[in-house]
Amino acid sequence: MKKKGIRIIIALVLFLGALIIDFNNQWINNIVYIIAYVIVGFEIVRKAIRNIIRGKVFDENFLMTVATIGAFGIGEFPEAVAVMLFYQVGELFQSYAVDKSRKSISNLMDIRPDFANVERDGKIEKVDPDDVKIGEIIIVKPGEKIPLDGYVIEGQSSLDTKALTGEALPREISEGEEVLSGSINLNGVIKIKVTKEYGESTVSKILDLVENASNKKSKSENFITKFAEYYTPIVVAIAVILAVIPPLIIKDATLSDWLYRALSFLVVSCPCALVISIPLSFFGGIGGASKMGVLIKGSNYLEQLANTEIVVFDKTGTLTEGVFEVQKVEAIDISKEELLRLTAYAENYSNHPISLSVKEAYNKEIDEKEIIEAQELSGMGISAKIGERNVLVGNEKLMNEKQINFTKYDDIGTILYIAIDGKYAGYIVIADKIKEDSKRAIKNLKKNNIKQTVMLTGDRKDVGENVAKELELDKVYTELLPDGKVQKVEDLLKEKSEKGKLAFVGDGINDAPVLALADIGIAMGGLGSDAAIEAADVVLMTDEPSKIVDAIHLSKKTMRIVKENIIFAISVKILVLILSAFGLSTMWEAVFADVGVSIIAILNALRILRVKNK
Repeated sequence: MKKKGIRIIIALVLFLGALIIDFNNQWINNIVYIIAYVIVGFEIVRKAIRNIIRGKVFDENFLMTVATIGAFGIGEFPEAVAVMLFYQVGELFQSYAVDKSRKSISNLMDIRPDFANVERDGKIEKVDPDDVKIGEIIIVKPGEKIPLDGYVIEGQSSLDTKALTGEALPREISEGEEVLSGSINLNGVIKIKVTKEYGESTVSKILDLVENASNKKSKSENFITKFAEYYTPIVVAIAVILAVIPPLIIKDATLSDWLYRALSFLVVSCPCALVISIPLSFFGGIGGASKMGVLIKGSNYLEQLANTEIVVFDKTGTLTEGVFEVQKVEAIDISKEELLRLTAYAENYSNHPISLSVKEAYNKEIDEKEIIEAQELSGMGISAKIGERNVLVGNEKLMNEKQINFTKYDDIGTILYIAIDGKYAGYIVIADKIKEDSKRAIKNLKKNNIKQTVMLTGDRKDVGENVAKELELDKVYTELLPDGKVQKVEDLLKEKSEKGKLAFVGDGINDAPVLALADIGIAMGGLGSDAAIEAADVVLMTDEPSKIVDAIHLSKKTMRIVKENIIFAISVKILVLILSAFGLSTMWEAVFADVGVSIIAILNALRILRVKNK
């Protein structure tokens, strides 16, 4: 990319020098033009020759080579260099979009375990996860990644499963429960009996999905290439006919005169307006999108957005805030404020996300002198003495364990039951909050003829279905691991039309494989993980789902302008070609007409940049 840019700049300086400076010798000017041409056009000429040898004759490289060499043949040296310069600048823009559209994200996946602590002959050995066999016992300490799939045979702990399910709330595990590789052990030491070798483990499968999913992605062909397949052989054939046939059948016709017309015809046939305006239209669309806070990584993704039929969403961090908050406080025989205060005091020494959300809801300074005693009851909750009051905060297990007579509630989210001095005092509901922007996004997507809106989540069925119902989504699939999400997206890809596209919107490391697999991967740029942002084709910098609708609107406008430029440029081109064939226009008139078309097409393309930043 850098070398190509340098070649273009050097050639441009030489071209302008030869054009502006009078060397008092045409040969010197011509030599400078030829040097500039070789610098900027050698690569295209080489590709044309190589493709001819391989049997692929009529492509854009052949057209550019024949047209520019033809220009040299009739003495139009400046035209030959200018045409190649214009073409290479357009190619540079296209190459930049493709090269930057996706980087390898495997190195960003922070879930690959470095080692496993295996218990062998009464000793702990640190080995590579690949060397651990099914049935062996591994020990995972607090802060370490679980290296292989298995089930707990000793110990209790909380696991951070964000890399697998995308859910922020830790999962409590105890003896007999299954654990998956890629999770992070947060507190207690646990012993795990391995049930799968590393190659078959969850973490290995996720990494494989990330590395290979992008291979399944369809690549939209460059329009110029498709156009040249038909256009190039036609104009070359006509040029040959113009050079050979008229001198044979027309009385007093000279070969040199018709050869000049044929070469003029070839020069005029070069699609400068298309070469410049089409990439510019796409990059104008990309620039306009960036003004709205939407980063589109390539022109092919901008084109695909216009054909979106199905939009699939992750839940946590995408449609919801991804932050757990106190949603409801219900108190019995005590004020809500006092219930929240005692709960916050009881949770004071814990850094669990639930404890943090309670303390944030209380939002007052905690006087630690009032906390006489606080004890964490693993897997159940907390027992504390606050001043003269004995407080229990936890789940159903804790209430049953302490024989507290309580009423079970079915609110969506995590429910903390509170007992004070041995008597049930109420409950607090902690849940993820739906983004205010999400409902508007879904509503507007349906207005824009999106056939299906779907949500995929690793969260519980009741939580996922509640969010889907509130947002009026068409479908919801819950309790999914990354491979489950990939499978659902593969199924949904079969439901779209031949030209239709599927967009997936996510924000977590666990979403990276699906973002790579979908026709268009859209990531949240504000709170999204690095892996998700790198895997995505489109990034919403403001984390607002409604920006998807704006991006689709812009993509449709861009494609409309691209089509206008194509029709306009080809129509004028055909007219000028006819005039050239009949000798009714000189070379410079033809060049002027071609440049004029390019300027009009460019001005039309620049309309895309006129977007309002909402």
